[in-house]
Amino acid sequence: MRYRHGLVVGKFYPPHAGHHALIDAAADACDRVTVVVAPSSAESIPLDLRLEWLREAHGPHVRFVGVYDDHPIDYADPAVWDLHMRVFRAAVGADRVDVVFSSEAYGAELSRRFGAGAVLVDPGRARVPVSGTAIRADPVAYWEHLGPGARAWLTRRVIVVGAESTGTTAMARALARHYRTRGGVWSTTRWVPEYGRELTERKLAVLRESRPSATVFDVVWDRDDFVAVAEEQRAAEDAAARSGSPVLFGDTDAFATTIWEERYLGSTSVKVRELVRDPDLYLLTEAAGVPFEDDGLRDGEHLRGWMTERFRTELAVGGTPYLELGGSFRKRLQGAVRAVDELIARGWRFTPPLSANGSGMVAER
Repeated sequence: MRYRHGLVVGKFYPPHAGHHALIDAAADACDRVTVVVAPSSAESIPLDLRLEWLREAHGPHVRFVGVYDDHPIDYADPAVWDLHMRVFRAAVGADRVDVVFSSEAYGAELSRRFGAGAVLVDPGRARVPVSGTAIRADPVAYWEHLGPGARAWLTRRVIVVGAESTGTTAMARALARHYRTRGGVWSTTRWVPEYGRELTERKLAVLRESRPSATVFDVVWDRDDFVAVAEEQRAAEDAAARSGSPVLFGDTDAFATTIWEERYLGSTSVKVRELVRDPDLYLLTEAAGVPFEDDGLRDGEHLRGWMTERFRTELAVGGTPYLELGGSFRKRLQGAVRAVDELIARGWRFTPPLSANGSGMVAER
């Protein structure tokens, strides 16, 4: 049967494959679909992000409307139902709803109150064995059911920072390789190379077109260069997080860019600092015990002590957990893996949704 206007109501906390299947079922049967995303204001995932992720996954004839619903939950109380219906009706607007699609038992009452038909989709979770409650309890176990946006938001980000030739690249690469070998959900673990190095290579290559004997010391840097480095590093990190495992490793970030900007220009600009965001863990590679390798793109061994100390000082006053890595590479890698394992073992914390008898008023697929 074909319907003119279908409705789906849910928290989508977070959006997952079950939600997408429900919306797709409505879209296949209706000329137009309105999806009301109605979390409580206390929940952890911002409403605008849920809307962004849902819009990304569905076609233009699905309309997504976000609204907060902080009313109490009581399925047996008609007065409480009235409160929720005011929220839902305001979100839908004046357009008549012909059918309500749901995976929950309350869908029948929701349909009745809209004066619409009711379609129940996979209520036993047989086709898509997942729920928002299960994902919030253990995102890793249900990682495959999450879309790119939700994955990126949930991914634990571990950034390796340090002075030149202290093994940041080798460490980020080795950590990604270590977790990929665990298989399963971890097989897609990724690491993000340093964009600043790529830009240095490009600037030097351009310079050598007119001055073949130019070296890295002839390369000129300005404020805009450091803003570009920070922006590109962030963008690459975000792109990798969308398709990777629950942990992502990065070789430097915008915070590291502030130190490099200070090194070259004497201070850090507001624009670059505004691009700094806290990862879940920093790993600082110490210079001691690591031979300096001059690959033609580095400033020199004499700067490693100063830069290591700048990183150490800034990390100590920041609020992000960090671990200094010293000793042999094997020892450093073992220490880093322990720290990352502890980070993952702490799990993910979500503010509980409003509930009644363990379930919310809206779709908890």
